Amino acid sequence: MRLRIALAAPLLLAAIVAQAQVPAGLATTAASYREGEPFAPDANLAAPIAYLIDLGSGRVLFERESRRRFLPASLTKIMTAYVGFELMAAGRLQPNQRFAMSDPAFKQWRQVGSTMFLGRGQVVTVDELLHGIMTVSANDGCIVLAEGASGSVPAFVALMNVEAERLGMSDSHFGSPNGWPDQGATYTSARDLAILTRAMLTRHPAYYRRYVGHREMTFNGIRQDNHVPLIGRVAGADGVKTGFTNESGYGLVGSAVRDGRRLVMVVGGYDRAWQRARESRALLEWGFSAWETRRLFAAGATVGKARVQDGAARRVPLSAPLAYYITYPAGQKTPDVTLTLRYEGPLQAPIGKSMQAATLRVSAPGEIPQDLPLLTAQSVAPAGPVARLRNGLFGLVGL
Repeated sequence: MRLRIALAAPLLLAAIVAQAQVPAGLATTAASYREGEPFAPDANLAAPIAYLIDLGSGRVLFERESRRRFLPASLTKIMTAYVGFELMAAGRLQPNQRFAMSDPAFKQWRQVGSTMFLGRGQVVTVDELLHGIMTVSANDGCIVLAEGASGSVPAFVALMNVEAERLGMSDSHFGSPNGWPDQGATYTSARDLAILTRAMLTRHPAYYRRYVGHREMTFNGIRQDNHVPLIGRVAGADGVKTGFTNESGYGLVGSAVRDGRRLVMVVGGYDRAWQRARESRALLEWGFSAWETRRLFAAGATVGKARVQDGAARRVPLSAPLAYYITYPAGQKTPDVTLTLRYEGPLQAPIGKSMQAATLRVSAPGEIPQDLPLLTAQSVAPAGPVARLRNGLFGLVGL
């Protein structure tokens, strides 16, 4: 394998044009799959909507109608948790912060769909709410978190849509924090849910480990199981979320990691829960077995440096939040790749640690280039008088 690294001129990536409407439904002609048989997604996957991506390389391993909008049901709660993670990371929300179940919320959401069984006026912590949302899909917990964190459900939903736009989820809109049917106001796509899951994993790995992938939860003396059919059945599976309503069918966002290699899968539109469980497990196993990888950078490794303007340091290291590698069909020759560091620079101080500040473009002959996020490995404070003088002198001599 030959490897070449280049530095690209700063650029802005164009937004992808959104689709026009939410479809009523889709159908496939996939043959019925029995667990343990050889699996090929084109022939055996019945899901009308599907997307499987290798996060460490950005390569899409399989997709079907991945930009088609659909009703996500409880998959909406991934964004609800993500907004909670963002607020906690920014110091605007604390895990031990306590919110009460308001009377209006109790009247509307008492034991409606999946629930934590919150009582009228019951006080609960943010930590408990996030566990309830991601483990038992608590509709009532989503409302309490939204009201407590933002003052009202509409204000929290507005934050969800701001985050969707910031992440480039151009085929998504949220009308509620729990995905309860809302006449089509809430919709998304498989590709967008994969974008959201990648952001959760790269920006908030500690919160992901704390709140995602638990097999069960006991709250108010009631034990409930997590319905993600991958956990405990697929090696390395650690999430993410199921969704179901009569109008949306059965959907799933799943993820598994093996030897540092992480796959994220989205399927939607199933008529039967057992079929979703059986085929989603087979799809993930196929993703690991039918493709090989060659590692480029370990998780946390420094990939390059970005120039900094008006900072105490003139450059900031850029690191890989996940193990990065190239992915190619099993049995084929390892392809030659070109790596390009891309950012809009110089970066302006102050700069926080773990900010996404650049991308690593991985290009291989005959393949679509993949852009992988790079984070700042350290913070950079604004330049003081001495640093400003030094920077000015270096600038005069072109350093």
